[in-house]
Amino acid sequence: MSKSYNIGIDILGGDNAPECNLNGVHRFLENHSDLLNSVSLFLFGEVTSIKESLGEELCSKPYINIIDCKDNIGYNEHPVKAFLQKPESSIVKGFGYLKAGEIDVFASAGNTGAMMVGSTQMIGNIEGISRPVITSILPRESGNHGIILDVGINADCKPEMLNQFAVIGSIYSEFIRNIKNPKVGLLNIGEEEEKGNLVTKAAHKLLKDNNRINFIGNIESRGILNDGADVIVCDGFTGNIILKQAESFYEIIKRRGIKDDYFEHFNYESYGGTPVLGINSNVIIAHGISNDEAICNMIKMSFDASKNDLPTKIAEAMTSTFVC
Repeated sequence: MSKSYNIGIDILGGDNAPECNLNGVHRFLENHSDLLNSVSLFLFGEVTSIKESLGEELCSKPYINIIDCKDNIGYNEHPVKAFLQKPESSIVKGFGYLKAGEIDVFASAGNTGAMMVGSTQMIGNIEGISRPVITSILPRESGNHGIILDVGINADCKPEMLNQFAVIGSIYSEFIRNIKNPKVGLLNIGEEEEKGNLVTKAAHKLLKDNNRINFIGNIESRGILNDGADVIVCDGFTGNIILKQAESFYEIIKRRGIKDDYFEHFNYESYGGTPVLGINSNVIIAHGISNDEAICNMIKMSFDASKNDLPTKIAEAMTSTFVC
């Protein structure tokens, strides 16, 4: 008998909540009916609106669980204060269930800061991890995909943190992207070993000496969409700029009516979200503007993260390699 995974979904979080979030649940149930024997969905939101959207018959299914939440943490709220002052919010309740082990993963398109507060304060970092990290997909013309990390939550990084990101990114690529012995590149202003600022120069040495990864050296931003490296390591400030620039190019292409299969891979909706890597459980953060397709893919990513047990694999790698 296959294992069943309990997936927590924030119905109230996001610019288009709760309508798009509930439509995303509908889409997931329709598109992934083969997984219904392997998942139970825990919907954190307002009971009445959930039942009105899904219908009484669907809500009575054994794989649908509704957790009544009377509040939501908005985007303009201070994450720490809101987390403390809104115990009945969907995000706080979701993390409560995750910490108690009642769900295997919690996913939200809501307040990113609040999601990080829950991740670090309620769930906690894996031993040896100084800071958790989030990643984004890098589509290549060849049809392959790489990843870049960090893309937003660690604006200032020490060399040791970049070294950890490389290990975490390699594990993610191996078990989620199915890339064997992924090549790791350090984002820099030149390919030469001596290029860069003080942080990247020191990080280069650590990466070069790290036997846990397949480090190939520095890589320039113009090369990140080639097949040179599968994992691109950088600080969150730089990574977020690259991510937002890629999103702007995609939006321009769509506005101009240009249709190209390659550039469709830059559509955030296709990926649904990104896991918070380096914490003791599975947390998925989705884009705030997520529509129903993105929410559907967020739920599928939540299943994949739970099935592959990323926190355990990262913890094992940290124990067997180094502690910073």
